[in-house]
Amino acid sequence: MRKTGSLSVTLIIAGVLLTIGSTFLIFIMPNLLKPDTSVWLGNGIFKAKLATNDYERAKGLGGVEKLDPDSALLMVFPSEGRWGIVMRDMKIPIDVIWLDKDKKVVSIVKNFEPGDSATREPVVPAKYVIELPAGTVDSKSINKNETAIFQIDNEVIK
Repeated sequence: MRKTGSLSVTLIIAGVLLTIGSTFLIFIMPNLLKPDTSVWLGNGIFKAKLATNDYERAKGLGGVEKLDPDSALLMVFPSEGRWGIVMRDMKIPIDVIWLDKDKKVVSIVKNFEPGDSATREPVVPAKYVIELPAGTVDSKSINKNETAIFQIDNEVIK
């Protein structure tokens, strides 16, 4: 026969483990399973993290200390719009590229600096926004009207 005290300790440990496991499944696992995608644009190929919901798009690259030359953030919006980008919590300068629903470049901002308080918007509606390290637009010869190539499986946007 077990003592009541050891049963209480067992229940507390089980509760803590259940809480940790639930937290992992709800908050961490979706980000681990979220696939990256490759983006071909200009003469560059970029490994892009996807931002497909309001929280991820609002965060953007905020807080990122360094972005590798072949890395990017690809924001996917639910529809075309004049989606503005701000430098909230940014620590590095970036180039920003807006693409329409056909993945054609419709607007570019180069060297968007941390601390810049302006909101930058595309000149025409866009569905996708790509954030790259500053200088990438020039170094990879990215121009308006060219088309990006990328695939997003099961494109579910919130």
